[in-house]
Amino acid sequence: MAASSLVLSDLPDRRGYFGSYGGRFVPETLVGPLEELEHAFRAVRRDPAFRRELNDLLSRFAGRPTPLFFAKNLSARLGGPRIYLKREDLCHTGAHKVNNTLGQCLLAKRLGKKRVIAETGAGQHGVGTATACALLGLDCEVYMGVDDMERQALNVFRMRSMGARVIPVTSGSRTLKDAINEAMRDWVTNVRTTFYCIGSVVGPHPYPWMVREFQSVIGREVKVQIRAFQSGDPDALVACVGGGSNAIGLFAPFYDHKKVAFYGVEAGGEGLRSGRHSATLCTGRPGVLHGARTYVMQDENGQVLPTHSISAGLDYPAVGPEHAFYKDTGRAVYVAATDKEALAGFKMLNETEGLSAALESSHAVGYLPRLAKKMKRSQSVVVGLSGRGDKDMAQLAEGFHEPH
Repeated sequence: MAASSLVLSDLPDRRGYFGSYGGRFVPETLVGPLEELEHAFRAVRRDPAFRRELNDLLSRFAGRPTPLFFAKNLSARLGGPRIYLKREDLCHTGAHKVNNTLGQCLLAKRLGKKRVIAETGAGQHGVGTATACALLGLDCEVYMGVDDMERQALNVFRMRSMGARVIPVTSGSRTLKDAINEAMRDWVTNVRTTFYCIGSVVGPHPYPWMVREFQSVIGREVKVQIRAFQSGDPDALVACVGGGSNAIGLFAPFYDHKKVAFYGVEAGGEGLRSGRHSATLCTGRPGVLHGARTYVMQDENGQVLPTHSISAGLDYPAVGPEHAFYKDTGRAVYVAATDKEALAGFKMLNETEGLSAALESSHAVGYLPRLAKKMKRSQSVVVGLSGRGDKDMAQLAEGFHEPH
C-alpha cells in the first residue's frame, strides 16, 4: 500500500512495522513475552473497564486535560503565526511521561507482574514510573546512567522518595542508551516476574505502538481545544524529538489531517558539523537498535556513535520507528536546534509568558523564530510543552553563567 494512502489505523501493520521501520529484533527469550504483551494490549484497548480506570486516573490523578494556552506575548515577539502551547508541564510529575506510565503499569497489574523496571534519561520517565508504581502497589527499579544521575539529581531523589530503587549505569556513555541496554538485560533474565515499562516510542513491537496510543491523549485534546480559538485545525504542530513520545502523542491524532504540518525538533548540540549532537533523523541512517529498525546515529561500520545534548532527555542515538516512517514519507519535517537555541528558547518563553520549560521542550521553542519567518500572521502553531524546567535549573544556571 502506498504511503500516501495509509491512515493512522494502518500504522503499525500486524507485524509491528511502520513502512520498513519497527518490527522485533530481539533474543528468542523475549519473543513469547512480547507476543503476550501485544495480546494483552489489544485486549485492554477494547476493554471499557480498563479505559474507564485509565481515564479516571488521568483526570483525577494526573490532571488531564492539560490546558491549551494562547501565548499572546510570544506570538507578538516573533511577529508571525499565533502560537499555542499544549501544557504537558502541568501534568502531575511535571511532564507528559505519566500518561504512558499509568497505562503501562495498569497493564502490568492485569498481567500479574509485581515488579516493574524502567530506564530514564532526564528522569521524568523514571519519576512517572515510580509514581505509577507507588499508586498501584508495584515494586519499581529504574536504570539511569550515572552522568544523567548527576545532572538530574532532583529527579533521582524524587524517585527514591517514592520507594523506587535507582540503579546507576556506568557502562558506555553512561546515559540513556546504556540505561536501556541494562534494562533489557534485566528483562531477559527476569521476564516471568517483571514488566518492562519503556518510556518512549522505541524498542520492539508492540512498544512503539503502545506508547503512541497512551500518549495520543495529547493530540486528541488539542483537536478539541483548538476549537475554542479558531474554526479549523492548527496549521502546524511543533515538538522536540529524542525517542519521540511527546511528539508522536501530539502528531498522531492529526496524521490523517494532511494540511497540518508536523515539525520535530532534535537536539543539535554544538552543531551538526561538530559531531557533538543527538540529531538522529537529521544525520543518521537506517539500522537496528534496542529491538527495532529505525534511524540510528552510526559510523561506516555500523557502530553506534556517541551523542551530546544539553538536555538528558534528548541524548539518544536513535528514534522511534514511526518518526523514521514520517521522515521518509515526508509527513513530518525534522530539524535540529542547538544547545544555544534551546537556552535562547527557554529565556524567550520565560521573558514573554513567565513559563519555565524543560530543556527538552526548550528545543521546540528555540526553533520557533526560524519557523515564524516562514508563516503568516493568519496561521497558527501548537507547540508541545512536554515538561517543566524545575529539574534543569542548576544546569540552566550553568548555561547562563549564573551562580547557583
